Amino acid sequence: MNLQYGDVSTIADAYDYIVLGGGSAGCVLATRLSEDPACKVLLIEAGGADRHPFFRMPAGFAKMTKGIGSWGWSTVPQKHMNGRVLRFTQAKVIGGGSSINAQIYTRGVPQDYDDWVSKGEADGWGFRDVLPYFKKAEKNQRYANEYHGYEGPLGVSNPVSPLPICEAYFQAGQEMGIPFNPDFNGATQAGLGYYQLTQFNAERSSTSIAYLHPASARKNLDILLNTQVMRIVVENGTATGVEVLTKNDRERRLLRANAEIIVSSGAIGSPKLLMQSGIGPADHLHQVGVPVVHDLPGVGSNLQDHLDLFAIAECTGEHTYDRFTKPWNAAWAGLQYLLFRQGPVASSLFETGGFWYADKDARSPDIQFHLGLGSGIEAGVAKMQHAGVTLNSAFLRPRSRGTVRLASSDPMAAPLIDPNYWADPYDREMSLRGLQMARDILQQAALKRFVLEERLPGRTVASEAQMLDFACRNAKTDHHPVGTCRIGAGADAVVDADLRVHGLKGLRVADASVMPFIPSCNTNAPTIMIAEKAADHIRGKVITQEHVS
Repeated sequence: MNLQYGDVSTIADAYDYIVLGGGSAGCVLATRLSEDPACKVLLIEAGGADRHPFFRMPAGFAKMTKGIGSWGWSTVPQKHMNGRVLRFTQAKVIGGGSSINAQIYTRGVPQDYDDWVSKGEADGWGFRDVLPYFKKAEKNQRYANEYHGYEGPLGVSNPVSPLPICEAYFQAGQEMGIPFNPDFNGATQAGLGYYQLTQFNAERSSTSIAYLHPASARKNLDILLNTQVMRIVVENGTATGVEVLTKNDRERRLLRANAEIIVSSGAIGSPKLLMQSGIGPADHLHQVGVPVVHDLPGVGSNLQDHLDLFAIAECTGEHTYDRFTKPWNAAWAGLQYLLFRQGPVASSLFETGGFWYADKDARSPDIQFHLGLGSGIEAGVAKMQHAGVTLNSAFLRPRSRGTVRLASSDPMAAPLIDPNYWADPYDREMSLRGLQMARDILQQAALKRFVLEERLPGRTVASEAQMLDFACRNAKTDHHPVGTCRIGAGADAVVDADLRVHGLKGLRVADASVMPFIPSCNTNAPTIMIAEKAADHIRGKVITQEHVS
């Protein structure tokens, strides 16, 4: 692997495949496509390397939402949330979201993917079609059954250092009628339990670490880091190359693709790149001064995301990891991790959670919980003076749809991100129900020995109006944007079932942006699955359907 840090002078002028974006999907694609020694592959990433220890340590996630390895973007003011502007963390590092996320490995439920086919016209992407690719990616350290694989690159394991408060949380759920579930990715999703994590030997298993690093000996794979793709070059209806600019360059350089260009820059970055290349809704491109190359109205539409609400309680003692923010305790935690691969540094801090119903008539759980083993873990979330515990809730199947648009014709300008949260009142209603469920769980008898009192929203917040005000002021993204280059055949679709961009040759999109509907889960595992399946679509060797009972 020829790993270059923004130096294009030593790489070739032409490749068979050029992959744009070295995130969760891009690392998988570059690795799989370069398995054929006859193919020459280039992976281009705007961010840098993942050498910092925080990228390897599971607890490093807490630093990531505060700016390390991210673009630093925000939403536009949300008109259904009193004009609130939300921080919108998007990865800018090799490995993408898999290098900075909380490492939670969930897939959703079979109907999520069956809906892609029946409602989204994504033929060949039903659950029986995608399950083989989830299993192909997976190196599960506990399960080997019809739902799980253990021979893939991606480490998937159970938490190594759970705390007693986690077990009490499970008991609190059972007091409310919510069962314990040992495997959210198995026969049923409903219940509370430990999340499986993308970790291996108590280290983060990003797609950079799991896929790309082992491919380092391949002579047919080049990687450019710290390199910005300015535009995709289209000639006579075919994508033929890309113009790039590195940190040290003053002039753009053209790199050619003999076979295909695959865009894998994420649900925000992929539509942004297409539009700045003149591929997108013509009226918008005219407005910002970008010459129209190919009118494709669906680019940047259909944005979906999970909005996160939270309750924070003060603990009766040092029952969570808050004490390890003090320097002397942090030093001990670091030593414990280095010597034994245990303790708070080995924790993703959100390794416990579950799924349940806000709408009793929902076809599957529509609320997801994440139990945060501390307070103030993520950027913008309050930290308690004493030890605290956080319980997040997110409505999983929002009906609201937003957009990604260009702010100007400048490729370096931040995009206009509008998730349009709560445009549909149903989303708001279910979100507030989820928040109330989180509050109720924290008040159950099983947690009394750990939880002193709810501090946020706090006992004075009781009415629906007060809950709504709290939610508008404190809600955050769950970092799950999808859908902005969706699969389908309609006028608002961007790619076909083989992920080829409608109306152009030599160009595909393969990442979270192609999802027609957001799955009922964290989105990293589904994104990795898409990349695995996309590689086989490109190579013409799609795995046949697998039986699922």
